[in-house]
Amino acid sequence: MNKMRRGGLLRAYLAASYLIAPVAGRILRKRLARGKEHPSRWIEKQARGLAPRPDGPLIWLHAVGLGEVLSLRGLILRLADQAPDASFLVTSTTRASADVFARNLPPRTIHQFLPLDAPPFRRRFLDHFQPDLCIWAEQDIWPGFVSDLDRRGIPQAVVAARMGDKSYQSHAKAKGLYRDLYGAMALHTAQDETTAGHLHKLGANARVSGSLKPSAPALICDADTFETLQTQLKDRFTWAVAPSHPADKDIAIAAHDIVRKLHADALLIIAPRFPDRRDAFAAHIPRKSLGQFPDTDDPIWLCDTFGDLGLIYRVAAAVLIGGTNDVTEGHNPWEAAALQSAICHGPQVANFAHDYAQLHVANAATQVADAAQLAAFICSDSLRAQAQRADKCRQAANTQIAQLATDLLNIAKAAP
Repeated sequence: MNKMRRGGLLRAYLAASYLIAPVAGRILRKRLARGKEHPSRWIEKQARGLAPRPDGPLIWLHAVGLGEVLSLRGLILRLADQAPDASFLVTSTTRASADVFARNLPPRTIHQFLPLDAPPFRRRFLDHFQPDLCIWAEQDIWPGFVSDLDRRGIPQAVVAARMGDKSYQSHAKAKGLYRDLYGAMALHTAQDETTAGHLHKLGANARVSGSLKPSAPALICDADTFETLQTQLKDRFTWAVAPSHPADKDIAIAAHDIVRKLHADALLIIAPRFPDRRDAFAAHIPRKSLGQFPDTDDPIWLCDTFGDLGLIYRVAAAVLIGGTNDVTEGHNPWEAAALQSAICHGPQVANFAHDYAQLHVANAATQVADAAQLAAFICSDSLRAQAQRADKCRQAANTQIAQLATDLLNIAKAAP
């Protein structure tokens, strides 16, 4: 099977990709020195030190970063249900995605860093793993890998694609390239109608299947840490802002002053999106990174270690989803929904507009504009009911994901 058209832009890209390998080691070592690469696994980006290939059929799924990788877990579980003899290879590019995914690994799944898109690295990676199906999730597609997979007759799909207007304008400048890439795919699905329309103009006949994020299982947390925190909290009313950016922190702290007039012992947990920026907080606030837990008279606890959203959402009755009060334009609300923490958010949610719209239709999320509205939501008596409605939205999404899993497995079966 070799159905892929290779136009001028793709041929130019493939030729230029030969320049990557000679400088890859130097570039990766510089990134390693800055803490940007995994200290022991960075060589995977040169397709070295790879994990053993599991026996039997192997389905490869790729997503770029932390949020996208975590969202794959629900799809993997549905695929595993329908293909009990299959194993799963998940690749990503960021260090954070590897660290957190390792703690939330689905059964029969291994994680590797995606090698740089250079011919010798691609060849070594594909020779080693020999996947039976490749699934590109959301936004990250690498032309060299797509071309090599096509030459090897390995079927490919794009799932849960997400492309806003600005992203489409960028893609449209290389329309011929993306027409070639999407032409290699046996299936295209989009998160929303806007994305489906953009993909159609780029040559992909995409159907709307929704986001993968609602179907992902609840994030795990360390059992001992959870027990310690529960012991410290006792029956304190607890809420959170996560993952928090400066604008989110400011509105949450102002709201917490109001909340404590009704709940005098209330605790606010702040989980910074970038824990290394913890110095912006007052020194007297207890910090998880220092092994500190909140005492009964501490109004705020700084959970400044990475990968602890599963812990936070388990103890927080409600959460202000971060990144919704500035140009970040939102973070994933479904992780909170999976642990029945009532969701509120600021006005800026462009990156997850479809997700929040889905929750609002079900009266399962609340938008707040300022500290007073936030405090009113946190102190309302409808938190539990709203959280339950959000969880029902998640469960409804599983039907679509099960059908997507069936369609993907049919692609693999149809391959020669």
